[in-house]
Amino acid sequence: MSAGSVAVVVTEEIGVPSWDLYELSIPCTVFGKPQPDLADPWYDLRLCGTGAGSEEGDGAAGGHGLSLRTRYGLDDLVGADTVVVPSVPDPCVEEGRPLPRELIEALRRAHDAGARMVSLCTGAFALAEAGLLDGRRATAHWMHTAQLAERYPKVHVDASVLYVDDGDVLTSAGLTAGLDLCLHLVRRDLGAHVANQLARRMVVPAHRPGGQAQFIELSVPAGDDEGLAPVLEWARANLDRPMTVADLARRAAMSPRTFYRRLQAVTGTTPLQWLLDQRLGRARSLLESTDLPIEKVGELSGLGTANNLRHHFLRHLGVSPGDYRRAFPGAPATGRGRTPV
Repeated sequence: MSAGSVAVVVTEEIGVPSWDLYELSIPCTVFGKPQPDLADPWYDLRLCGTGAGSEEGDGAAGGHGLSLRTRYGLDDLVGADTVVVPSVPDPCVEEGRPLPRELIEALRRAHDAGARMVSLCTGAFALAEAGLLDGRRATAHWMHTAQLAERYPKVHVDASVLYVDDGDVLTSAGLTAGLDLCLHLVRRDLGAHVANQLARRMVVPAHRPGGQAQFIELSVPAGDDEGLAPVLEWARANLDRPMTVADLARRAAMSPRTFYRRLQAVTGTTPLQWLLDQRLGRARSLLESTDLPIEKVGELSGLGTANNLRHHFLRHLGVSPGDYRRAFPGAPATGRGRTPV
């Protein structure tokens, strides 16, 4: 087992948004602070910027940004055992601004030299631009996975997981999922005991159950088809009742085929999947806002027994109802009966 060297890419050094410091600080905390009682030597960390050593770093940052100086440049990515891209500038994601060509070329050279390539959050856009995710399964923050999939169709984007380990290329979802991935790397490099002890010192779980599917907000269409709106509203208000697609079509005064086609055009999904999504959403709301028994949550959401509720949560959210409730505590001490509509 070996720690090795870790090169962390700093994609912006002047005017770095303060909110981007979180992803940058994760690999610095995990790999940069020596832990001689756990492993000696620890990782050799280097921060590699696009303008290392230049006088530009002395300039004051405007707005909410900061100025950073890095000792190493992009050429220093080559030769590192692990290269981490914590994030890329927001305009490169939201507006399609090109990433620096020298960065993309440096990432390719580092990969060709045998480096293990890692991205946190939107750093996946840099790896994808370099072609390192082509044909691979990858992830990013769930708010950006649709953009990642659209911009790089050769990438198999999975929005449901906290991180993806594809051997020599690893990607993570946003924010704290980056910490999950970095601890996973320590586990791979130095063993479970070291990773568990490090997680304990950081006061975080060594491994979180489930994936980021449990954090994704339910997709709600901007506006329902006028002919569908009343029946969809009725369905949302009566999720505890048994209902079929034929029942909904009849209430909408449509044939099942027409109802199927209209609902799919409006929501982008099938009637059965739409109904399941609503039931899961109701169950999630009940688990977050009440202390009702799991069996009652299943009944009120229309998902049936506690076992059936557990089955759907594990399959679609990757976590059990009990774990979900513990992750999102919000019920008052006496929350029974406070069931949101």
